[in-house]
Formats: sequence, structure tokens, C-alpha cells
Amino acid sequence: MLQSMTGQGQAQSTGDLGTVSVEIRSVNNRGLKLSARLGDQMSRLEPLVDAVVRQHLTRGSVNLNVRWQRAGLASAYRINPTALTAYYRSVSELQASLGETAAIDLSHLASLPGVIQEADDQAIDRDAMWSLLQPVLVSALEDLNQMRATEGASMLVSLQADLAEIAKHLAEICRLAPRIVDNYRDRLETRIGELLRERGLEIAKVDLLKEVQLFADRTDISEEITRLQSHLQMFNETVASEQASGRRLDFVIQEMFRETNTIGSKANDAEIAMHVVDMKCAIERMRELIQNIE
Repeated sequence: MLQSMTGQGQAQSTGDLGTVSVEIRSVNNRGLKLSARLGDQMSRLEPLVDAVVRQHLTRGSVNLNVRWQRAGLASAYRINPTALTAYYRSVSELQASLGETAAIDLSHLASLPGVIQEADDQAIDRDAMWSLLQPVLVSALEDLNQMRATEGASMLVSLQADLAEIAKHLAEICRLAPRIVDNYRDRLETRIGELLRERGLEIAKVDLLKEVQLFADRTDISEEITRLQSHLQMFNETVASEQASGRRLDFVIQEMFRETNTIGSKANDAEIAMHVVDMKCAIERMRELIQNIE
């Protein structure tokens, strides 16, 4: 089943320790890159958060934001007078040097690092904090994956449509391929016949056949067609599997483009070239979608 790398998820829960909310956003990336904002109180849980995220996601650039509104907030924190006094003195000295006399707003200074501290008797151990956060984190990840799966299903429809278009053009190329040598032989016989008649010369049929055979060897696209058919089947089987992988699909797409390009180069036929152009357009559309598949 295909899953996009783009999506968002969120969850929230309230318990004895307060209310915790988790919001996750992800976009495409070659690997898994996690950027987590847990706040000062939950920063010690970052290794556990990272492990849970990696259990649910394999690729994507993920931004995770955790908010915790603690129960009994008023009594859970205290003001550090030493830090607040130091900030106040620094601002006062700066004002004096600039000739400013405006009143200093202590509420602004209270938002600076180290002024508001957790009360010693309100400290919560790591296990209790993790018991609060872990189920909410898992729920947010499941919400994210649900959105990514929905987008992946939509992408699958588009990929299968392009795959069917490529198969249709390839079938036409298979139908047209046998005529390449016949058309070349007819053109060669006509041109050489005209030149020989003008000069009163003759050429052995065997020499003409040798030239046609050399051309047939140069323009033989049967192997490329067979390999491309195999790649189409592999792509279809991969997107239908439970372990669909963007990396694997990207590799198959590269091989599909390689064989298609070779067919266009070797066939030496205008009508086949038109089908090749349409196939390349479909492959490029598929390539763009695959960049966002996990």
C-alpha cells in the first residue's frame, strides 16, 4: 500500500498531570529527519520520542511539537529572584547609558530564560511524564499515517493511469516494430535502384541483403521492449504490495526511462518516436509523484 510522505496529525489528552497535545507535520525527504520541540519540561524524553517516531515512519522531514499545560500551574513554578534582579540591573544600566527613563516592565523580564523555574516539590519523574506523553504521541502518529495513506491512495490512482498509458503506447510500438526493417529495405532498394539505373550498374542481391541485415541488427528493439514490459509488471506489483517503497519505485522508474529512451534512439521510426515522447511524459509524471512516496 502506497503512503505519501506529506501530511499532518495531532492528538491531545488530559490527565492528572495536566493536558498534553502533540502536533506532527511531515514533507518529503530522502531519509527520516526529525525536528522535535518538546519544551524544557519534556526535553529529557527526546530519545524516547525519537524511537517511537522511527517505529511509525521511515522517510520524511518531520516536525513535531509538544505542548504541556500542567495541572496546578500556579503552584508548579516559582520566580528566580536572582535571575530577575540581574536582568533588571542590566536593563537599568543600559537605559542610563542611553538616557532613557521609561519604566521597566517586569512581566517582559519574566519571560527571559531562567526567571521562571519549576518548583522543587513539583518535579515529576521521567516515567510519569512518558506515561502521559507516549499514548498521545502514538495517536498523533496514527493520525498522520492515516492522512498519508489517504493521499497515497490518490497517488496510486494517478500512477496506475500513467502505467496503463505507457503499456498502451508500448503495445503500439510492438505492432509497429516489425515494419521498421521492411520500410528500410523498400527505401534502400528504391534509392539504390535509381542510382544504378542512372549509371548503368548492377548490385548483387546478397550485398543488399547484408546491408538490410546490418540495419536490422542496429534497430532491433525486441530486448528493450521485453525489459520495459518486465519493469511495468514490477512497478505494478510493487505499488500493489503491502511493503510499497518509494526508493524501489524510483529505481524501477529510472530503468523504465532508460529502456524507453533506448527504444526511441534505436527504432529510427517517426511514428514510434511519437509514442516514445508520450511514454516519457507519463514516466516524468510518475517520477514526480514517487518523490513523495514513503
